[in-house]
Amino acid sequence: MDSAQEAGLTKKMTPKTSLKHRGERLADPQQQLVVLSPMTASARFEKQLADTNQSPLCADEISILQVNVGKLCNMTCAHCHVDAGPDRREVMKKDVVEACIQVLAKHPQIRTLDLTGGAPEMNPYFRYMVEESTRLGRHVIDRCNLTILTMTGYKYLPEFLAKHKVEVVASLPCYLEENTDAQRGEGAYNASIEGLLLLNQLGYGVPGTGLTLTLVFNPVGQSLPPEQSSLQEAYRKELKARFGIVFNRLFTITNMPVSRYLDYLLRIGEYETYMQKLMDAFNPSAVEGLMCRNTVSVSWDGSLYDCDFNQMLDLKVKSKSLDIQDFDYQLLAKRRIITGQHCYGCTAGSGSSCQGSLA
Repeated sequence: MDSAQEAGLTKKMTPKTSLKHRGERLADPQQQLVVLSPMTASARFEKQLADTNQSPLCADEISILQVNVGKLCNMTCAHCHVDAGPDRREVMKKDVVEACIQVLAKHPQIRTLDLTGGAPEMNPYFRYMVEESTRLGRHVIDRCNLTILTMTGYKYLPEFLAKHKVEVVASLPCYLEENTDAQRGEGAYNASIEGLLLLNQLGYGVPGTGLTLTLVFNPVGQSLPPEQSSLQEAYRKELKARFGIVFNRLFTITNMPVSRYLDYLLRIGEYETYMQKLMDAFNPSAVEGLMCRNTVSVSWDGSLYDCDFNQMLDLKVKSKSLDIQDFDYQLLAKRRIITGQHCYGCTAGSGSSCQGSLA
């Protein structure tokens, strides 16, 4: 299937509402695990870890606290592993926010607060979390869909983010309008470009400003991402020529067969083919840099997970410390990571994590 066919097929499958809103079976994490975790597949991943002397997979440290502040979003993207959207109402409340801030205050070795969602900016305590975390000297990342920057009620965001030197990690699946709109909905590309121009005007992506703008690519169809550095140069060339847009770096991320993307693969009859592609491309060199090795993921209700993907599958950490309210750094920093067939999504090809390719 060529890229044009993939874009057309994805556009056909782009949802208008979340799986949960539609009452779909795969809105339930346990039903996703029925598909994702046949015994042979899970055992195969563990065996490959063992064969490369990387089993059991354990955390090394906690340097990043990744906080999913809720599933509310202004978009309903076809590939979303969170099943986020305007119809979702799960939003982190003040007591959980305060607990996250207290963990940062108590543990200076956690150097980064990584805010994600949904659209994290739609959480009513987003500004508070940024202000308190930067006051503590932490590096803050905002995983931004760019379109939120152009919406009424959120146009303050670019200047606010710049004031606090928040790193913006912005999703832009393609530098072409057709492919981006196919995955993220009609008009997403133009709104994203507008958001990037607003950030550039404030110095984001400009060398020497200290304002880091990272773009994120993920495939429109059922393929692995191309080589990160070469794609980065293609993005630089195209965005500069078309709009004068500059940015610091590009991350490539593999589409994870979780939630809405899993539903999409099953609907088009490509799930087994895609999973086989991920398994065949297992790369042991990617294991060392996996985000679960140095990150703890916090859900909107305060529960703790090894990563955002495990969070969406409701696979809580293997530890006595299960909630941000009783966060135990020593236990969590050496915990055993819970793995499954979906972990091939992070270890295929050049590897994939919230920080881009790994090998």
